[in-house]
Amino acid sequence: MFKVQSLAVYPAHGVGIIEGIETFEILGSSQDVYVMRILENNMIIRIPTKNVKNVGLREIIDEKDVPQIYEILGRPKQINDTQTWNRRYRDYMEKIKAGSIYDIADVYRDLAILNHEKDLSFGERKMLDTARSLIIKELSLAKKVEENIIEQEIDVIVPKAQKVF
Repeated sequence: MFKVQSLAVYPAHGVGIIEGIETFEILGSSQDVYVMRILENNMIIRIPTKNVKNVGLREIIDEKDVPQIYEILGRPKQINDTQTWNRRYRDYMEKIKAGSIYDIADVYRDLAILNHEKDLSFGERKMLDTARSLIIKELSLAKKVEENIIEQEIDVIVPKAQKVF
């Protein structure tokens, strides 16, 4: 599915580059793995090629899909204020771990809106930063522009998102 030098997204870690394909002998059978370096922190991940779908490894989105992400970021969202921060945290973490940029955009927007209304927990603040970083990196690669341009575009869009009661 992926070739050496391909860009791919590993859920919860972000965009990486496939640096190689290695073969390992495990319990008497050989297994091919992708060797992926995460661009954000240079972490190396080895992913068995036959487990790509299970772990959620995917290609970065196409440039034509970027407007849909911007639409999600600017969309009003009903936030359940009665939900405890740790329940919200678990729900949002599931979305981030799933790896869909559309879900990550939902999480970022919701937390950004919530952050304007009340103090976020430490975990939620960290998750807000993680979601923002994941979105910026992938969109900058999809659009082939510098990350600071994406940051500026997001900062214009997200403050316009309003909480719907």
